[in-house]
Amino acid sequence: MLNTVPLVLAASLLAPAAPAAAAPDPVRALARDIVSSGASGVQIRTVHNGHSRTVTAGVSELDSRKPLSPNGRFRIGSATKMFTSTVVLQLVAEHRILLDTPVDQYLPGLLPHGKEITVRMLLQHTSGLYDYTESLPLLEPELEKIRYRHHSPESMVAVSTAKPLDFPPGSRHSYSNTNFIVLGMLIERTTGHAWGTEAAQRILWPLGLRHTSVPGDRTGIPGPHAHGYQEMNGKLVDVTELNPSMAWAAGEIISTTADLDEFVRALAAGRLVPPDLLTQMTTPRSATEEYGLGVRTPVTACGNRVFGHTGGIPGFQTVAFTSPDGKQRVEASVTLGRGPDFDWTRAVLDKVFCS
Repeated sequence: MLNTVPLVLAASLLAPAAPAAAAPDPVRALARDIVSSGASGVQIRTVHNGHSRTVTAGVSELDSRKPLSPNGRFRIGSATKMFTSTVVLQLVAEHRILLDTPVDQYLPGLLPHGKEITVRMLLQHTSGLYDYTESLPLLEPELEKIRYRHHSPESMVAVSTAKPLDFPPGSRHSYSNTNFIVLGMLIERTTGHAWGTEAAQRILWPLGLRHTSVPGDRTGIPGPHAHGYQEMNGKLVDVTELNPSMAWAAGEIISTTADLDEFVRALAAGRLVPPDLLTQMTTPRSATEEYGLGVRTPVTACGNRVFGHTGGIPGFQTVAFTSPDGKQRVEASVTLGRGPDFDWTRAVLDKVFCS
C-alpha cells in the first residue's frame, strides 16, 4: 500500500496530457447568431492592442453560396455623421465656424428658427428640428417610388421646416437627420466646396482611405460588396442599388471595416481634431444622454464608455466604435434580410469591450 501513491503519480506523469478545450469565440458566435436571426450576412472587425481580425458569416447574395468578403464595401448610413462632424470641428479649429453661433448667421433664412438654433445644437441633436426621414417612404413597398430619385439638401430641409419644431431649441436631445443635412450645407457655404469634396480632402485622402467614397447620385457600390435586402409585399427585394442623396451628409458614405477602423483610430488619437474639441466631441451633454458632437457615447454592460456611431440605410446596418484610448475598436456591417431580430449593435459593443 505504501508504494501505491508514487506509482499512481508516476503513471500520471507519463500519461499524455488531455488537450485543453478550445475557448469559445464570442464574436464569431455572435456573427452566426446575427445570421441565424435573419440577416443575410455580417462582417465584424475587432482590434485589441494592435491585433486585428475579421470574422464573417452568411452569404454575399441570397441566391448564391458565395461567402462574405472580409474586405467588402458597404453603405455605412449614419456613421457618415462622424465624418461630417469632423469636418465641421476642423472648421471650428480654423476659426471659420463658431459652435455657439446661430445657424442663421451662416445660412440666413434657411431655418425659421435659425436665430435660436446654434451649430452645437445641430451636432448634438438638440435643435428640435423635425427629422425629414420620418416623411420619406423608406419602408415597403413605397421605397421603390423614391429609390433612384435625386434629393437636394434644400428639399430635405424644406420637408423638415414644413413641420413645427419638436421642442424648443436646446431644451432636450432627439436624434434628427435634418441636423446633419444643415451641417452639410454649412460646410459648403463656409468652404465653397461640395461637402463630399471637403470630406475627401480633409479625411479620406490624408488617412489613405482608398475604399471609402462619397457617392453623390451614384447608385451602385464600387468594388466587392455584399447585397442588402428589404422585405416588400412579403418578398425580399435587393435594395443594394439606390440613390444615396436621400441621406447626403447624414448618411451617404460607402466604406469598409478596415477604412472605418483607420478613421476611428485617427479620431481617438487626436489626428483629426484638436484635443479640446475632441473632448467636447466625445463628451455627452449630460449623464443621462449618450451623444456628444456627432458621435454616440454609449456605456457598455461592464461600465466602459466608448465612442463612435451606428448606421442604417435600406439594406445595411453598421457600427464603428473605439475605446477613448483607441486600443480597442470594432467595426461591423450587417446586410439585411428579414432580421436580425435583436439589438445586435449593443451585443457587439458588450462582446468586444467587455471581454
